[in-house]
Amino acid sequence: MPDTPWLHIVGIGEDGLDGLTPATRAVVEAAEVILGGDRHHALASTVGAERLAWPSPFDAMIDTIRGLRGRRAVVLVTGDPLWFSVGARIGRAIDPSEIVYHPQLSAFQLAAARMGWSLADVETLTVHGRPVAQMVAFIQPDARLLVLTTGAQTPAQIARFLTDRGFGQSRMTVLAAMGGPQEARFDGTAEGWDHEVPAFNTLAVECIAAPDAALLPRVPGLEDALFQSDGTMTKREVRAATLAKLMPMRGALLWDIGCGSGSVAIEWMRAARYARAIGIEPRDDRRAMAGANALALGAPKLELVEGQAPEALDGLTPPDAIFIGGGLSEAVFAAAWDALRPLGRLVANAVTLESEAVLMALHARHGGDLVRLSVCRAEPVGGLTGWRPAMPVTQWSLVKR
Repeated sequence: MPDTPWLHIVGIGEDGLDGLTPATRAVVEAAEVILGGDRHHALASTVGAERLAWPSPFDAMIDTIRGLRGRRAVVLVTGDPLWFSVGARIGRAIDPSEIVYHPQLSAFQLAAARMGWSLADVETLTVHGRPVAQMVAFIQPDARLLVLTTGAQTPAQIARFLTDRGFGQSRMTVLAAMGGPQEARFDGTAEGWDHEVPAFNTLAVECIAAPDAALLPRVPGLEDALFQSDGTMTKREVRAATLAKLMPMRGALLWDIGCGSGSVAIEWMRAARYARAIGIEPRDDRRAMAGANALALGAPKLELVEGQAPEALDGLTPPDAIFIGGGLSEAVFAAAWDALRPLGRLVANAVTLESEAVLMALHARHGGDLVRLSVCRAEPVGGLTGWRPAMPVTQWSLVKR
């Protein structure tokens, strides 16, 4: 039988207790102990309960909350506790049967109402406590973005990202203290943004592309020139075919073995929300390029590991997909295949005869799909134009059943 709920996680807005339903307000007013930030406590200052601040370090929060078991405990959060909020994190650590959630209007709902936007037609993002550069992957012509920010400096950072990519005409609106007496609004364009805004704010962006704007679709196959590289990288057309076999999915983890400039790992992360990637690369210069590419293309959470497979694979989180782009051997495949989760996808590319021979032998024993990819590009030949072939790539892929 599930435990009796003892923990209430209450979303509260700028209108404080007055904005709560009568039942939720009664829960807060009957609390013995309330946990929240300074802002939350101020919004419910008339309640005579014991007050606890968010612990430091923040990771101690779960132990602090567990210590409240047996008491009438309330955690105050902003808006909807389960939409980019700490309520979801608490629910992963404490059985949801012990928790009652009390949602309030989220910042996204309030911002969409202020802007007159349908939530079904916008991307909702958070960079609160996360790398701001991750929003770069969502800069698309005519896209509408609602962004929970990290602080007063975030809108200016996003304005620079937009301007640098040819979206300087994009309309930006910062909304602060929505629903309260101090509600404020700041409007402008990315290229002319100069507002000083409150630290607690939500940003609305309507992306407007200039004729020369960088087009960075989330469908794999970005131009090779967008990546810093020493020339050793999975080229555009082969990369797109590789990602199709790897099948990026929400929250899934990729191992990119021999990641080089990181092109496959970065496109994997761009292709699905919350997709993660670990790049294993022995060379310092290539890891540096991969890190710079990840920041520039909106995948700042790419994890880079120094070392050579198979030894460098020890202790890594088991992946949902593996790409072997360099350093292929029987031993590397064996270690990777053992670590791969059920229904995991493995793709290995080879351009040399020696690597191709390894793929042929592995295919003979394990099955899967074996294809050869050949790409030719039109290039000048004297005063005319001809086809110049790239090195063919042999690709082996299979799914772990």
